[in-house]
Amino acid sequence: MRLAALIALIPTIAAAQVAQGDRNASFEPAFENQTRAPALDATPVTVAPFAEGLANPWGIAELPDRTFLVTERPGRLRRVAADGTLSGPIDGVPQVDARQQGGLLDVAIAPDFAQSGVIFLTYAKGVPGGTVTAAARAVLQGMTLTDVRDIFVQGPPSDTYAHYGSRIVPTADGKVFITTGEHFTQANRQLAQDLDTTYGKVIRLNADGSVPQDNPFAGQDADESIWSYGHRNVQGATLGPDGQLWTMEHGPAGGDELNQPQPGANYGWPVISYGVNYNGSPIGSGQAVMEGMEQPVYYWDPVIAPGGMGFYDGSYAPWQGDLLIAGLNPGSLTRLRLQNSRVVGEERLLQDVGRVRDVEVLDNGDLLVLIDADPGQILRVTPGR
Repeated sequence: MRLAALIALIPTIAAAQVAQGDRNASFEPAFENQTRAPALDATPVTVAPFAEGLANPWGIAELPDRTFLVTERPGRLRRVAADGTLSGPIDGVPQVDARQQGGLLDVAIAPDFAQSGVIFLTYAKGVPGGTVTAAARAVLQGMTLTDVRDIFVQGPPSDTYAHYGSRIVPTADGKVFITTGEHFTQANRQLAQDLDTTYGKVIRLNADGSVPQDNPFAGQDADESIWSYGHRNVQGATLGPDGQLWTMEHGPAGGDELNQPQPGANYGWPVISYGVNYNGSPIGSGQAVMEGMEQPVYYWDPVIAPGGMGFYDGSYAPWQGDLLIAGLNPGSLTRLRLQNSRVVGEERLLQDVGRVRDVEVLDNGDLLVLIDADPGQILRVTPGR
């Protein structure tokens, strides 16, 4: 989570950091090697500026013509040319609520974008009674969005402008996954366990916003859009090489989680956690394991404060199939080696560039990395030299 935006709500960060350092002996991993996997060999990388002058860039998506769309959290969507030149703002973007952690968030293109021109955005939307996470579908025509309409609006409204999530991941079968947060407060976080709300959930919809008939809660006394629940603040999501969804969510003080959300599964927040509250008090039950609640694939303590993520499928063979995760605090790019959906190695890169918000893997094997600042920038990272 973005601590700087919540200083007024978190007066005891320093005490929490001390408590976090003292708690490792009492919380054991549920599985061997679940966390703190062996360090991978360090990778030489070349880092160079690609685009500059952005205000809190949040999400990036590559277009078929090898240009890019990038969101700026204050509410602008821009094109970035192959040489890094920034366009002016694209017209037609939905009005956003840019207070605290809110604003224009993720961007993704439909699998058939070359024919349809369809893109997806997630954003903080002001509504009567407060603010929510929303997802919109639009058609990109040059420098204008047309046919802009929401396909998802979180409920109920919140008066806390934090923990929106939010990533959107289109799939080849015409569905979209949308991740949400639970708006941070003690009262709001309980709604992550409530199947009548979309707080702290992974949502699965058809690309037009309708509910797929094979969703796990379809036809039940629940919000039928829910895919999985018991999440805190899911700010990373991507499809693996096998087409399965992977997510990253912020823990509190400790307990950032890598998950592979399964339909209908409960991931425990705020009943169980590998973290603690910012004042050092226990979360929920005070336990990290409970029957009927899923364990993360991997977790971090201390945290990396995750952003976007992606699997590497480029020309640098030593990274092939590895998972790359943006990190905001203390700022890094984390590389994970996976075997049979388990983490067997970890490397921390780019620990001196600031808050890494998102990562995009290019066909030539390079990476584009968003630095969340104002002014912010996009870096080009070339592994292996």
